[in-house]
Parts: sequence; C-alpha cells; structure tokens
Amino acid sequence: MKPYVSVLKLRLLNGMQYRSAALAGVATQFFWGFMYIMIFEAFYSQTVQNQPLSLKEIITYLWLQQSFLAFIMLWFRDNELFDLITTGNIAYELCRPCEIYGFWYSKLLAQRLSSAILRCFPILLVAFLLPQPYKMTLPPSVLTFVLFLFALIFGLLLLVSISMFIYISVFVTMSPIGSLLLFGVIGEFFSGLTIPIPLMPAWLQTFAYFLPFRWTADFPFRVYSGNIPQNEALIGIVVQIVWLCLLVWLGRIAFNKALRRVVVQGG
Repeated sequence: MKPYVSVLKLRLLNGMQYRSAALAGVATQFFWGFMYIMIFEAFYSQTVQNQPLSLKEIITYLWLQQSFLAFIMLWFRDNELFDLITTGNIAYELCRPCEIYGFWYSKLLAQRLSSAILRCFPILLVAFLLPQPYKMTLPPSVLTFVLFLFALIFGLLLLVSISMFIYISVFVTMSPIGSLLLFGVIGEFFSGLTIPIPLMPAWLQTFAYFLPFRWTADFPFRVYSGNIPQNEALIGIVVQIVWLCLLVWLGRIAFNKALRRVVVQGG
C-alpha cells in the first residue's frame, strides 16, 4: 500500500503546479455552464408537463458538473500511459516492484484530484454568488451534504476503475483514440453529462440504471440537491461500493491477461 500512497502524493503535488491551465479550464467551464443553463431555462419555459427535476435542481446539477468535471469525464486521459503501451516502453513498468494496476490507478486518481482541487473552488464560489436564476443552492441539510461527499468520493473511485478499462483495451486495439471515443461517448451519455437521466425517456432510463456510469455523476449530484432522498442515497452508496469492488476485480483480471499477451520490441 505504501508505494501506491507515495505515487498518489507525488502525482498530486505535480498536478497542483499547473495553475495557469486550471484558470483557463475554469473560464471554459463557466462558458459551458452558462450555455447549458440557458438551454435548460428555455426548455423549462416552454414545457407543459411537470419535470422530475426542477429548474433550480438542474442549475445546481450543472454547476456541480462543471466544478467536478475532472471527477466525472471519461475522456480525461494520461497520454504517458498510452505511450507506454503503444511504444513498448511498458517493459519499464514491468520492472517495478509493485503491481502495475494499483500503480496506474493511483496515478490516474491523483491526476483527477489535482485538477478538480484547482478548479472546483473558484467555480463553486462564483456559482453561489450569482443572481437568480443562475445561482447555485445549498443542500437541504448537513446530512444530505455528508451523503453527497461520500457519493462523490466513491463515484470518483468508480470512474477511475472504469477508465482503467480504456487503458487495458489499448493493449488489444493499439488505438487510444478509438478506446476514448467508445468509452467516452457511451459512458458520459449514460452518466447524465449530456442529459440528466431523469429527463431521458423511460426505456432509456432503465438501460442507464443497469450500467455503472450513472453512479459516477448523476447519483451524487442528485443526492446534493435532495432529489434523491437520504434513505435511497444510503442504498445507492452501497451499490457504488459493490460496483467498485466488481470493476476493480474484473480490471485486475483483464489487466493481468493483457500483460501476458504483451510483446515488447519484437520478443
């Protein structure tokens, strides 16, 4: 465990150095946040039916989405790992005195943490100070906020375990772009980043609830706004843990099988 914690700390400190890139990202995310809010504001002004999410909940959902984008986007990648696989330099990783799956998992986790820490606080601060209807609201209670934090943390761990399958697939396809497109488009749609899952058609919601992606974004954000009650939130956190254990177990199996098939420098 100690090597993985050391890697996590070092990569976290290294990622915290890119403050200029983080500020540029903050500006970009404000642009997308306002754009999405105006789209949904227009939708709610014309709808004649009661929606499962109120406009206030949608706005909070969107600001959380932009604040913690590094926690929930599957196309957030580490090109260094892709290069190790495609160039054959994976041989250096095989020489490490620790398990590569855990080593890479720690690196990816630190990368997302450092990016989110630099970006989330400015976005949240401004979002709480904005005038209506763009203002982000506080959670209904302290317990709801605590449940949101747990859901967000487990959602992050779950997303990293899902993203590990992107790197594992490159051992077979040797195409990072294809793997990112496949996992990114499908995963982010069914996690609620394009359309919040409650606003999807009923048949599509059933399909989304069957997949693990919604537990990374849709679930924690709806817990924050109180759209998901506290008792359901507790059950959902248990489901997150089950998915996390299952995907890490399957990921280790798939990763070890991929390593046994690796050919480095022709032999």
